[in-house]
Amino acid sequence: MHFTEPVYRNPYWPIYPLLEITAGCTHNSCKFCTMYKDVKFKMHSLEQIEGDLKELSKECPDAKTIQLLSANPFSLSFDRLFSIFELINKYLPHIEYIYGATRVDDICNKTVEELKKLRDFNMREISLGVESGDDGTLATINKGYCATDIIEQCNKLNEAGIKFWMTFLNGAGGKERTKNHALNSAKIFSECKPMLVGTGGLVLFDGTMLLKDMEKGVWTPLNEKEMLEELLLFVENLTCDCRFTSHHTVSLDLNTNDFLANKDKIIKKLKEEIEYGDFCTMEKMRNNKRSL
Repeated sequence: MHFTEPVYRNPYWPIYPLLEITAGCTHNSCKFCTMYKDVKFKMHSLEQIEGDLKELSKECPDAKTIQLLSANPFSLSFDRLFSIFELINKYLPHIEYIYGATRVDDICNKTVEELKKLRDFNMREISLGVESGDDGTLATINKGYCATDIIEQCNKLNEAGIKFWMTFLNGAGGKERTKNHALNSAKIFSECKPMLVGTGGLVLFDGTMLLKDMEKGVWTPLNEKEMLEELLLFVENLTCDCRFTSHHTVSLDLNTNDFLANKDKIIKKLKEEIEYGDFCTMEKMRNNKRSL
């Protein structure tokens, strides 16, 4: 099997098998991320992919799921993806779910009909690293697209019948845009109707452009209490019926398979944490993190 470090997989999807069809990230310029800074984006040859699938067909011939790597493998053209999906279904004939993470703008070059064809070849779920629905925050962290792009591309996924996840990066707007970041993200996410909303807390890793912006005084990070207050504002205004997950923000368990039914409980937990939380411990936990 061929894998290019670093290997990141979605921890909420099946761990095995993994199939790398690209290396690195096409954008590789988000100001909060350095994961692929030393990896030049490339797409792997069909020959290499087929060789890995032959190996997988011997190791796990009855596999029903597979997760595609690397950062945004669905950036490939429809024709390229279709050829890869044909190989997957040829060598792993029991496949039912193909998973993968990608960027919002990776959907732009695919029509609804093409997306439907990929769905029929078992592309069932996509994780979108959206981070925000606020144009100012998206510009601040250099995501490379705007809120209307998110809506347009998610509408295409909904029409094609492909389920998708959306991530909210708590703290990404800094103090300058915290209210807009929370409110506009809740609005856009609610309109898009993802199957899952995931939230994660921003960490200013060494080498990130956002850390440099902070050091230059052009961007101001939130403290731990402000992070919770922003997350609370986002949750209060989120109205889509979805699964909800929260990780590396606080140790508080906010996860639920039925967000709307448990929204009041999540809000109550957040308010209690804002009132009584151990912010010093939270800060130490955040400062000890070394990767996304």
